Amino acid sequence: MDSSTSGEIREVEKDEKLEIQGGGSKVNDTGSFTPKILAGKSPGSLSSKDMIFRADMIDLKSLDVQLEKHLSRVWSRNTDPLKPKEVWEIDLSKLEIKYLVARGTYGTIYRGTYDSQDVAVKLLDWGEEGTATTAETAALRASFRQEVAVWHQLDNPNVTKFIGASMGTSDLKIPSKASSSSSDGLANLPARACCVVVEFVPGGTLKSLLFKNRKKKLAFKIVVQLALDLARGLSYLHSKKIVHRDVKAENMLLDHQRNLKIADFGVARVEAQNPKDMTGETGTLGYMAPEVLDGKPYNRKCDVYSFGVCLWEIYCCDLPYMNLSFAEVSSAVVRQHLRPDIPRCCPSSFASIMKKCWDANPDKRPEMDEAVRLLEAIDTSKGGGMIPEDQAGGCFCFAPTRGP
Repeated sequence: MDSSTSGEIREVEKDEKLEIQGGGSKVNDTGSFTPKILAGKSPGSLSSKDMIFRADMIDLKSLDVQLEKHLSRVWSRNTDPLKPKEVWEIDLSKLEIKYLVARGTYGTIYRGTYDSQDVAVKLLDWGEEGTATTAETAALRASFRQEVAVWHQLDNPNVTKFIGASMGTSDLKIPSKASSSSSDGLANLPARACCVVVEFVPGGTLKSLLFKNRKKKLAFKIVVQLALDLARGLSYLHSKKIVHRDVKAENMLLDHQRNLKIADFGVARVEAQNPKDMTGETGTLGYMAPEVLDGKPYNRKCDVYSFGVCLWEIYCCDLPYMNLSFAEVSSAVVRQHLRPDIPRCCPSSFASIMKKCWDANPDKRPEMDEAVRLLEAIDTSKGGGMIPEDQAGGCFCFAPTRGP
């Protein structure tokens, strides 16, 4: 067999397409194959025989290597500094990273400043070359763009303010904890990473506040104020056709005045006109609506259900279903209509909102603007909060405190 049919793969640098010699085809930028016209033949005279190539002679491993190099060049073009910027892109030279706040599977949160404003920086790592597949990287980048698209034009006091984002981090400097990790005292950034910058909310998460008050509980006036902030934020998001899909205390931040702001739009998305286009178990177990747990189509009413669970959590300063496994909760919520036990000392006006919001039928749950009106109508002047543990005297108003 001569070299023309050896199945060798070579790269055509001029037009950045991959050509399979002996196969008569090219892989273009979109990953599709185009037939190669043989010399001396017009397109109209190309026979089916000419278009057949020896697939068994192609070195697939070499093809993978060539594709990876090709996609790396495409990545470089996408992050070219001369390319017109998106309206949400920031100037990384103005961003100063101060210290690490938290670290997750694909993201790291830092505290920093941007143009002298206190900010939180969410750095997303797509993985070093060789550790993440092209499909995984593409999915993460798409998720990032989705988060930015959701956040970009939002403006509400109960939603964390979006500052900007960057699809690359080549100009970003992150001080290292230990200067020995880098010769210049700066942490080594992944070659493929992006970041999103939002206002820094200094009061911590709602979950932290509730945990700190798990024994003494919160005054009813504070309970309703926090519930109203969350309801108003969700009402605003729903008015923009945005479903958060992961409403929980951990994703709510507080400022110094204890004003609540909705954060973390990592799984948020614009609501589909057809509910069948929104399916899948998205969210956190204890807050997930029955239709989500059951894999059925859902809409913004899944947020309303989660909001109802948050009302219980804010009032009780406790976590729902602490003694049940994932399987037990999933089955009981869907098939037995399991819900958190509402304390007897809870005012009926507040308990009623909880029950309406976590109704098994999404159509019977109120819209968030209605929930706002119901909360605004509650009289908080007469108390009604949970009884602190040291004053309980055996009261069965609430379950025993869990945790240390």
